[in-house]
Formats: sequence, C-alpha cells, structure tokens
Amino acid sequence: MKRMSLRGSLFLLAMLSISFTCAPVFAQTKSVKLRYSVLWPATHPITGMVKQWGADVEKATEGRVTVSVFPGSVLSPPMQAYDNVVKGIIDIAGGLLAYAPGRLPLSEVLQQPLGYKNGYQATKLANAFFQKFQPKEFDEVKVMYLHGAAPGFIMTKKAVNSIKDVKGLRIKANAENADIVTNLGAAPVTMPVSEAYDSIQRGVIDGTLFPIEALQGYKIGEVVKTVIENYGFSYMTSMYVIMNKDKWNSISAADQKAIEAINAQYIETQGKLWVELDNRAKVYSIEKGVKFLQVSKEDYDMTVQAMKPIFDKYVAMAKSKGLPGDEALKFCQDFLKQNP
Repeated sequence: MKRMSLRGSLFLLAMLSISFTCAPVFAQTKSVKLRYSVLWPATHPITGMVKQWGADVEKATEGRVTVSVFPGSVLSPPMQAYDNVVKGIIDIAGGLLAYAPGRLPLSEVLQQPLGYKNGYQATKLANAFFQKFQPKEFDEVKVMYLHGAAPGFIMTKKAVNSIKDVKGLRIKANAENADIVTNLGAAPVTMPVSEAYDSIQRGVIDGTLFPIEALQGYKIGEVVKTVIENYGFSYMTSMYVIMNKDKWNSISAADQKAIEAINAQYIETQGKLWVELDNRAKVYSIEKGVKFLQVSKEDYDMTVQAMKPIFDKYVAMAKSKGLPGDEALKFCQDFLKQNP
C-alpha cells in the first residue's frame, strides 16, 4: 500500500508535465473584451468601418479579443476621450489630436497648413511621421494608428472671387487653426462644430474653416455659397485611434501581432474612406449650388507667404520644449512633395 506501482508513478509524472506545459497556453489565450468609444454617430460611414475593424480583430484572434463599439461619444465626451483612455475608463477611443490641447506638442505639426491634397495623403503622412519620430508624448497610450480629414478650406456664406474677399469676415475656427484665419485678414470665431450650421444660417458668422467632408457630414453645403479651394493654406484635422496601455499589455504577443497587421491595413482603408467621403460631399454641395473657387497663382502665392509665420511659431514652440520641430516640419513638407 505504501509503495506506488511503476504504472501509477508514470501516470502522475505525465499529468504534472501536462499541467506545467499547458499553464502558459491558457494564460495567453484568455479572453480580452475591448470597449471602443467612437466620435461619430451610429450611421456615419467611419462608425461602420470601426465595426468592421472590430470584426476583423475578433476573427484574427479567434475570438480571444472581442470589440464592442459605442458610437456618438456615449462612453466619453470628446474632449476627455484621450485622458479617459490613459486612465483606463475606456479601452479604445478615436478622436481629434486637437481635443488633447498641449498634450501632443510635436504632433501639432500635422495640423499646420501644409497644403494637404486629400485624406489619403494626410493619413499616410500622419503614420509616416509617427513611425519616424515615435513621439514620447504618446507614451501614455498604445497608438493603433493615426488618420486625418483633409483638405480643410474656408467656406463662406456669400459668394467670393478671391482670397482677398475674406478680409474682415467672421470665420469659425478652432484654437489650433485660428492663425490661418487671422493671417488671411479674417476674424476667427471659436464655437463647437455643432453650432456652425445655425450660426452661418443666422448670420452670426460669415463662414467656417472645415474639411470638405463637413459639407455633407454637417450639412454645411446647405448654408454656404463658396468653398475657397486654396492649397496654400489647406490643413488636416488630425485624429488618433488609441488603446489603454494596460489593456494592450493584457493581450498575448501573438494576438498583438495580429492586431498590428490589421491596423496597417486600416491605415489604407481609413485614408481611402476619407477620399470617398470628400468626393461625396463635393458632389452633394455642388448640387446645392456651392461654387468651388479655383484661386489664381497670385492668390496662392500670397497665401503661402501668409502661412510662413504659422510654421515659425510652431517650430519655436517645439524648440522651447526641447522637441525637433524644425526637423518634423521639414519631414512633413518633404513627404507631401514626394507623395502628391
């Protein structure tokens, strides 16, 4: 009774071996549930794209990582989304870099009036910039990818024939792009995006500085007559998709690799979607009678000169924080020239 049979001993050793071998496998395959806060409403095409991203993640990880998408900023106010990801209140968020003011100083280069042609070009640049500089300002989160709506133009309630005609007009702008308006001789007016339509319609403001997509997305094409298509000041509304770092680290290395591969695909998907949305918005607004003003070379050259102090201001700000603002600016300008 006190002696264990040879067969019993071998069986016990085999079971112990299986236990130790399987332990890390179970640890790697535990389920991770992600709650994704989306800025756009449920019906917006970008929300649909985000849901597809979630489905692709679930498929690639064989269900070990699941994604629940919450549209319309119901999980977090847009201005607090970045901080709420850092704190772990939400797992993933998509939002505007401008909604994290002062937090991402080097990356503010992406919001400069660099002459963006379209959202695909802007999205490719944003991610090339991130890969090149790996800004430490993002160290609090895991960046999935960046993207951006571009080009952004001035849109006016009255018909205009030159960039000079905006002088003295009251133009809605945000803190990060108000200098564009000021340097063109207009008066920037800060207000929430949601108030722009009514404010233009009622004459509170004379126009707005918006990406083309807003002509349809926010129905701005119903209340403006002219879009000044001047690439001397066209800018990007730069955006992030970020995940809480602890949540990211709870995902196995193999599943992280699978998600990274999906992110790389969605840089392309997101960029192309912005182009598609802009094309739709342009057709929509032209049908409403909106004119896209093609500016003269004189207007373009004047605008380019008017934007230079904005670049100087960015470089000085970055340098004051010990950041390579001049290098970042040159990288972005060179990228856009090489990738028109």
